[in-house]
Amino acid sequence: VRMDLKMPTGKLSAMVAHASVESALKSDYDILKVWKSLGMKKVVLKVKDKNELMEYYKLVKQNNLSHALIKDQGKTFFNAPTITCLGIGPDTEDKIDKITGKLKML
Repeated sequence: VRMDLKMPTGKLSAMVAHASVESALKSDYDILKVWKSLGMKKVVLKVKDKNELMEYYKLVKQNNLSHALIKDQGKTFFNAPTITCLGIGPDTEDKIDKITGKLKML
């Protein structure tokens, strides 16, 4: 999730939820089934800004991981459509950590 946007807690939570759900819905059924059986782990990580987020977006695409780039429609908190966060997975921890392992938790 982008830290430069300084979203209120409720807005940030909604964006992260959108990313989690949309990414899971795009996921391979067998991977999703295993993830559900293991408790549906979720980790929220932070990036500095849109540029950094888009770097991770490119890496996720290059590594063929399920993902969802979330763009808020700009009808409440934002005045225009705004990319807020990126959902990744579910998949194995090693595949995701290979890309996001250096990011700090929110």
